[in-house]
Amino acid sequence: MTRSFPLIPVLLVLLLIPASPAAASLVLSTVSFAPDDPLIPGSRQQVVATYAIIPSGSTTFAPGHSLQMQTDLTGAQWSIQVTLDGRDAARQTPAGSTAFVNGEILSYPTSRDIGLVVTIDGTVPANASGLLTVLTLRELDNGGKVIPGSVLAISQPVAGPATPPATSVLPTLTPLLATPPLPEGSPGFAALSAMTALIAAVLVLRAFFRER
Repeated sequence: MTRSFPLIPVLLVLLLIPASPAAASLVLSTVSFAPDDPLIPGSRQQVVATYAIIPSGSTTFAPGHSLQMQTDLTGAQWSIQVTLDGRDAARQTPAGSTAFVNGEILSYPTSRDIGLVVTIDGTVPANASGLLTVLTLRELDNGGKVIPGSVLAISQPVAGPATPPATSVLPTLTPLLATPPLPEGSPGFAALSAMTALIAAVLVLRAFFRER
C-alpha cells in the first residue's frame, strides 16, 4: 500500500534549513611598492594593496566568515583599513606574518560599497631569491576552511647578486733581455779579444797580397 506524505510540512522543513552563506568576491584594485621593484634582500619594504568587495549573497560579506592575510616579509607591521562608501569605517593594526579580519566588520547590506586598504611594512628576508610573496589573502568559512577560488596573492621579484664588471685580460709581455758587456779580465773577454785580433790580422794579410 502506497503511503502519501503531506507536501506542506515538507516545504516548511526545507525553508527552515539555513542556506550556506555565499562567499564574497575580492578584487585587487591597486597595488604599490616603496621602494619599487625589484625587492632588495635585507631592506625595508612597504606594500599598499586596495581591494573592492563584490557581494554574491544577501550581504557584502558573510558574517561568519573571515579574511586571512599572510606575508613573507619579516617583522611585518599591518594597517588594515575597512572603507564604507569611500569613508574609513574600521582599522586594525596587527603585527607578525599573519593577520585576520572578522567578517562582522565587512558585512553590510549589498547597497553599500565596502573596500579594504591593506598596508604592510616589513623586511625582505636576507636569503630571499626569485619571487617573494608579499601578500596572500584568502577567505575562510566558519569552520576555518579556505573558500575555493578565494585566494589572491601578490608576488614581486627579488634582486639577484650584483654582477661584477667585466675586466679585459691583457697579454703578458716578456721583456727582452739585453746581454751585458763582458768585464775585462774574464775568460769570455779574453776569448773575444783574441778573436778580434785574429780577424784584424786576416784583413791585413788580404790587403797586403792585393797590393802585390
